[in-house]
Amino acid sequence: MKFFYSCLFSLLFSNAAWSQAKPSYTQYVLNNYILNPAITGIENYTDAKISYRNQWTGITGAPVTAYVTIHGPIGKSDTRTTATSFDMKGINPRGKDYWAQYTAPPAHHGIGLTFLNDKAGYINRWSIYGSYAYHQPVSAQTTLAAGINFGVSSTNIDQSKIYFANLDPNDPAIGYASNELMQVKPEFGAGLWLYNAHYFAGISVLNVVPGKLKFVNNERYGVYYSPNYFITAGYRFNLDDNFNLLPSVMCQYWQPQLWGTHLNLKLQYRDLIWAGASYRISDLISGYSALLGFNISNTLNASYSYELSTTSRLKNYTGNTHEIMVGFIFGNKYGDTCPKNIW
Repeated sequence: MKFFYSCLFSLLFSNAAWSQAKPSYTQYVLNNYILNPAITGIENYTDAKISYRNQWTGITGAPVTAYVTIHGPIGKSDTRTTATSFDMKGINPRGKDYWAQYTAPPAHHGIGLTFLNDKAGYINRWSIYGSYAYHQPVSAQTTLAAGINFGVSSTNIDQSKIYFANLDPNDPAIGYASNELMQVKPEFGAGLWLYNAHYFAGISVLNVVPGKLKFVNNERYGVYYSPNYFITAGYRFNLDDNFNLLPSVMCQYWQPQLWGTHLNLKLQYRDLIWAGASYRISDLISGYSALLGFNISNTLNASYSYELSTTSRLKNYTGNTHEIMVGFIFGNKYGDTCPKNIW
């Protein structure tokens, strides 16, 4: 625990300023909205997700991330005139015939909202921001969406949880007064998302407005909020009328010269159950992940992922990572169970 706090404190408040990355996720592959606001309102229904991630379970005070997202379309009319996505005996409603007849939805808007809390040891960050996107068909089967998000983020330090051992607890890096231990900054992001029946590709940037977060009036101490860039792409292969395979990749970059690449693979049976695997290659945290999810109904779904660290600098101390996500679907008049246009 002492080792972890020492590393965490050094990363965030060292004399050489550190650039702040967004929290890590495994199941962003099931909710790309958390990384790209262009996905806002992409489906026929309002999509809500609740996620809880317990990272590095072997360390007391290790990162814990929780969020709630909700987004839906405005002014979107489906080209179908009947509820054809309800399952019929002997027929997969999302089989080869469905994708062969897929057409791009009409132009429409989307709005959404995110509540996020990320805690590690004595440092707690929370964010709240809204999002807007516009979806425009660019061909008979392809749509391009552009989106933005905007809100605020707050970083807080709980001095009572800092272990100073025999050192002076009056550390100038965090200040001496309680009013120096919370800072609120604006949160902005933007993204693009291209999608059709066979593939999707997206690019986004979060923390668009860079800045330095300081808890004291001293230029030596602080943490920079620099832009975080994400590039995502995936392709759907129909193995037969019941199974499809979706490989995807996500690359993340933030200064100073930090990067990560996720290689993902998802196998789905009809609209009922899916299993997946992921490998993260990163400067800081690498590892393998396994995912499993299922649709309880056309209004409720759940998924779980387990991540095993491999080349992390803290791998001998961290333990493993668990992430749970529950999804709720509102206004699902066509009975859709799985999303059409994301992983």
